[in-house]
Amino acid sequence: MSRERRTPAASRVVMTEIVLPADTNNYGTIFGGRLLALADKCAAMSAVRHCRRPVVTASFDRVDFLRPVRRGYFVVLTGEVTATFRTSMEIQVTVEAEHPERGERQTTCLARVTMVAIDEAGRPVAVPPLEFDSEDERARAERAAERRRQRLARRDLEAF
Repeated sequence: MSRERRTPAASRVVMTEIVLPADTNNYGTIFGGRLLALADKCAAMSAVRHCRRPVVTASFDRVDFLRPVRRGYFVVLTGEVTATFRTSMEIQVTVEAEHPERGERQTTCLARVTMVAIDEAGRPVAVPPLEFDSEDERARAERAAERRRQRLARRDLEAF
């Protein structure tokens, strides 16, 4: 395991894709599922940057589709680890739509994804803790810990 600092910024991933006709519905906007797949990929890369191990998706805690993304626009996804637990990490993914000619951007989707680090046999393994550079980062991690507590409590109460 590397000794480099494991700050949220060190896990940051920025991905850019163009929205092609095959990515869109009959309204000319990106399919929600396509956007989720991109968010999942971005979150996975961010998690791997943090722990330098293979990861799997455990959950999408929250996804908010704020506005549509039109065919031909660029989709810019930014992922960053916001909190770490024993074997899991919460990653925040922000999606922006960029007008290809004007360069104007608007936030179109926000997602929180939980990833779990695994070993060669697919078993969960411990991840390095986050080091914070600001009180804002520490506060984000505390809010993530509360969301995790609530998610685990719901999981214990709910049966699929």
